[in-house]
Parts: sequence; C-alpha cells; structure tokens
Amino acid sequence: MNRLKRFMAPAVCAALLCGAVQAEERTLRVYNWFDYITPKALEDFKAQNSQVKLVYDIFDTNEALEAKLLTGNSGYDVVVPSNVFLAKQIEAGVFQPLDRSKLPNWNHLDPKLMKLIEANDPGNKFAVPYMYGTILIGFNPDKIKAALGDNAPVDSWDLIFKDENISKLKQCGVALLDSPSEILPLALQHLGLDPNSKKPADYAKAEALMMKIRPHITYFHSSKYMADIANGDICVAVGYSGSFSQAANRAKEAKNGVKVDMRLPKEGAPIWFDMLAIPKGAANPGDAYAFINYLLQPQVIAPVSDFVGYPNPNKDATDMVDPAIRNNPNLYPTEAAMTTLYTLQPLPRDAERARTRAWTRIKSGQ
Repeated sequence: MNRLKRFMAPAVCAALLCGAVQAEERTLRVYNWFDYITPKALEDFKAQNSQVKLVYDIFDTNEALEAKLLTGNSGYDVVVPSNVFLAKQIEAGVFQPLDRSKLPNWNHLDPKLMKLIEANDPGNKFAVPYMYGTILIGFNPDKIKAALGDNAPVDSWDLIFKDENISKLKQCGVALLDSPSEILPLALQHLGLDPNSKKPADYAKAEALMMKIRPHITYFHSSKYMADIANGDICVAVGYSGSFSQAANRAKEAKNGVKVDMRLPKEGAPIWFDMLAIPKGAANPGDAYAFINYLLQPQVIAPVSDFVGYPNPNKDATDMVDPAIRNNPNLYPTEAAMTTLYTLQPLPRDAERARTRAWTRIKSGQ
C-alpha cells in the first residue's frame, strides 16, 4: 500500500503540472480598434475566465487589420473589421463561419440592424456586430453661427458640398475623413447618384464636385479632427458619430469654452458596423466564442457604449446606456432616420481603381 502511494504521488503531481501547463497555453488573442473598450470589461472577462491569458492588441485602420488577415495567419482569435472590409474578407475566405450554438446571447441583437448587416454578411454567417455609427457633421455652433448666421444648414450635406457655405467656413477650419470609401459616397449621394455606384464615370463626377470645394478644406485625416474640434482649432468636420461625442466630452473636461455639436444630415448617410469575427486559422476558437458571447451581454456592452460614445446593436442594452447617448438622435438614429441610412459595399476592381485615383487627385488638389 505504501509503495502504491509513493508511486501515485509523482504521477498525480505530473498530471497536475500538465494541467497547469495546458491552462497557460490557453491564450486568447484579440485585435480591436484603439480606445474601443472599457478596461473594466477586459478585467471582468479575465476574472471570469481565470484559466485564459488574454492578449489584447490594438490597431487604428482597417487597412492595418486587413494586412494581417490576408496573410492567412494573423495570429489572432478575435478581430474587429468594419462591415465593408468584412465583406471583402469573407469573399477571400478569411473567417470561419459562426456556430451560433456557442453564442447563446445572440438573441439580444437587434433584428433590424442584423438585416442591414446582411448587405455585407449574407445570413449573418460570419460576424457579430460590436458597435455601430454613422458618418455625420460635427461642428462648433458658435463659430458656425459667426460664419453663416442663425440659419446655417448644419443638418444638411449642403453645409459641406455647396460652395456658398463651405467657402465661409474656410477661415475657421474644415476637416474631412481621409477615406475615399466614405467621403466619395457622400459626394455621389449629393449629386443624386448611387452612393455605391459601380460606374467609373460617376467617380469623375464626384471628383469634379470635390474639386470645387477642395480649396476650402483645411485637411483630410481620420482621427486628428477629434482633438482639433475639441480645442477649437477647426469649426466643422465630417467624421464618425461617436467621435464628436468624445470630442464634446474632452472640451467639457478641458473647460476651454469650446462647444461641440453634431447632426445626422436629413438626406441620409452611411451607417457602418464594427464586427467581431474569428479568423479561419484561429488557435483558440473556443475562448474566442466565450469572449464574443461575453460582449453580447447587455450589462457588459452598455457601459462600453457609454465609454466610447457609440451605440451598440444590443436591443436589450439600450435602456442601460447613458441617456445622453441613447436619447441623442444623432447617435442613436430614430426610426425615421434609419430609413435614410445605407450600408457601403465593396466595389468591382475598375470602379475601385477609379475611386482611388480620384481621391489621390482630390487630396493633392490637382
């Protein structure tokens, strides 16, 4: 009996040691946008899944993420592409289809938003929405009033695309996203053309419109405008909805006297979604599902919306979101506004080439 105990003791220890090693090997690698989750959400996930080592990395452009994904071995288990890039990546076979049996919190998602996402992910087979927003106009109301008076069309794309308006804003600073896939659809829409036009000739028309207003645009950048509008360095920007909510908060915290407001133009705008997906080569899909399902809990995702200033697609989380966000129709679009919004789609190669070349000329002003 004693001999048996002496034999079993090292065997049991070896098994325990093996289990510890296996636990250490359960590493979950997540790749998300910069400043796009609360520290508490990550801490709580780690506390609830103590056997998982969470590696959380950040990126700042879809292009940076896509460069990793298209190699076929990104090294990540969960990634967060935007819906238009997601569509291209699905076509390239980058992601594994979702097993919804491993996502019991799926039922919290808003069916109307899921229907919109089907334009980029038919059947919602490959990705789960994380946050969403629109492209809209952010502005300094005091400076806009000084330049254009009380009746400035801040709720219309006329503010940007009509020379008689934007020419008077040049003196206080105008910024646009450095994104042909998001700005040129607005120009097409303003011209009465399909924002997702596949006709190269239409991009020549959009370019002509942009060239008319180009002398009045201070710069193109996809993040700099947030700090500049909060500091009063520019007076208007075309950017992402939640970014202006963050800018307004920064200005309040700085007590610099700068006001930041926003409007979702009445003519409509692109609606975008940042999506949670599992790459085909993910080393740890099991914990990837656990992480995504965790984020689908209303009590988890609502504070994230409060933090980042963007709405989430979780219908059961809406009442938990800060009223300043959920009751702002420029952040949480009304039912009527939703009918004017549209998703952007990947273009065929010839149209994409025409758009890229047009953008290069627009940015250079030549």
